Amino acid sequence: MEENRSKNFIEEIIDKDLASGKVNKVITRFPPEPNGYLHIGHAKSLCIQFGIKEEYNGETNLRFDDTNPLKENEEYVNAIKDDIEWMGFKWDRLCFGSNYFDQMYELAVKLIKKGLAYVCELSPDEIREYRGTLTEKGKNSPYRDRSVEENLKLFEEMKQGIHEDGSLVLRAKIDMASPNINMRDPIICRILHQSHHNTKDKWCIYPLYDFAHPIQDAIEGITHSLCTLEFEDHRPLYDWVVNNCEFEKKPQQIEFARLDMTNTIMSKRYLKKLVDEGFTSGWDDPRMPTICGLRRRGYPAEAIKDFCEAAGVSKANSEVDSKMLDYFVRENLNKNALRRCAVLRPIKLVINNVPDDYEEEVELPNNPSDENTTNYKTMFTKEVYIEEDDFMLNPPPKYFRLQPGGVVRLKGAYIVRYTNCDTDKDGRVTTVYADIVENSRSGQDTSGVKCKGVIHWVSAKYAKKATFNLYESLLVDNGMEDFNDRLNPNSLESLEGYIEPELLNAKNEEKFQFIRVGYFVKDRYCKENENIFNRVVALKDGFKM
Repeated sequence: MEENRSKNFIEEIIDKDLASGKVNKVITRFPPEPNGYLHIGHAKSLCIQFGIKEEYNGETNLRFDDTNPLKENEEYVNAIKDDIEWMGFKWDRLCFGSNYFDQMYELAVKLIKKGLAYVCELSPDEIREYRGTLTEKGKNSPYRDRSVEENLKLFEEMKQGIHEDGSLVLRAKIDMASPNINMRDPIICRILHQSHHNTKDKWCIYPLYDFAHPIQDAIEGITHSLCTLEFEDHRPLYDWVVNNCEFEKKPQQIEFARLDMTNTIMSKRYLKKLVDEGFTSGWDDPRMPTICGLRRRGYPAEAIKDFCEAAGVSKANSEVDSKMLDYFVRENLNKNALRRCAVLRPIKLVINNVPDDYEEEVELPNNPSDENTTNYKTMFTKEVYIEEDDFMLNPPPKYFRLQPGGVVRLKGAYIVRYTNCDTDKDGRVTTVYADIVENSRSGQDTSGVKCKGVIHWVSAKYAKKATFNLYESLLVDNGMEDFNDRLNPNSLESLEGYIEPELLNAKNEEKFQFIRVGYFVKDRYCKENENIFNRVVALKDGFKM
């Protein structure tokens, strides 16, 4: 933990527990359900769970909460492990909730024998009707007072697969008049004839989350079960299960505010919808807020951690500006990314006053923000590509790039003066012509010519074709409430341009600042001789910390 940083409320609780001797070693867990890919909201939870481990020299388990075989599979299990490792976290134990199914079954039997659980035959609609509302008490199920013997017999039949899905459930017997609706005889086990990714066809009954989770925590010796605020109303049920299953070591559930961000989807259901309906190319589409999507977009793991640290830990829900994440990404890349030149929307610039075979080696900075880096060398030739908007025939006021009657410096090379241009039948400029200003070489300029504009370029002779993917938010803040109405149809723009030859040696996932253009990463799936670069973030925006 950083020195002088005030402790958050979770750390204050842990400090008291350690000081009082309530716990001797802090053990947390990260318990994702393997029904989708991790997103930026999970990154906050990861930073909290593993941050506590590091701060208190404790342990953190990775536990897959795999109690719903309808939505879970090995693809998600493997993806989640990959994401956590990429973020730089190491779990102490790899656990699966499904490995505890035998113990959960025995504990369910124990509750039945204690008169604290019963088999109910009400339909799902009837259970909802009997439960009551937030203002009206529930009423008891007609099956609530079955004998222990009958409940044991029916529960065994549920286990043996004799009954159909939905025909019977096991419910905890608590209080149908409780003001907390979660305590009104919640379902703790259901019938589901569905093969499981881990236990295969061993079970046809599966525990519900509110029953399984506290048992998993208790079995693993979790001291502080950290979860988001939506589980606060479930805490009495969590404690009820732990106490009535008679665990000696009792984990403590602590809730914190989840991460909400502007123009960002934080629902696995909606993220899956985007993938299934083809709006994105997959879970790791660089527009997705999934950790693997952010990775492919080029967001450094350390920048994501810095963002989560800045977002803070609190008990109150709030929304964070998504531009804050971009701020930390930009700060990280400004320090660490090499500089290179790329032209995304090219037009050709021809130098008149040099021979056709002219070429000259010039130097450009690898990274001005890093004192330990040197310059790199590239070739300046008679023909170069420049950005389309770096030349205008009829420029607006205070336009300092190339224009009729004007001069501009080609970065690292020479000042050039416009002479003429070619246009197509629609009046669009296709080629610009200019002369090198004598004695204006960069670093050796004695020309006396004042030049306000500096533009980047790529040698046409040595340039290599590349694809540039420019991304915007998947959601737009247009005042609409419906998810589909907020989808941004312009979230991806692909351009065909040029890179300098120095970028041919770029490795997949290597990040660069393309001078004057933005931060880019070579796509992690580029094949040999493919040059696809994804824009990570623009060079700057108006957000300030």
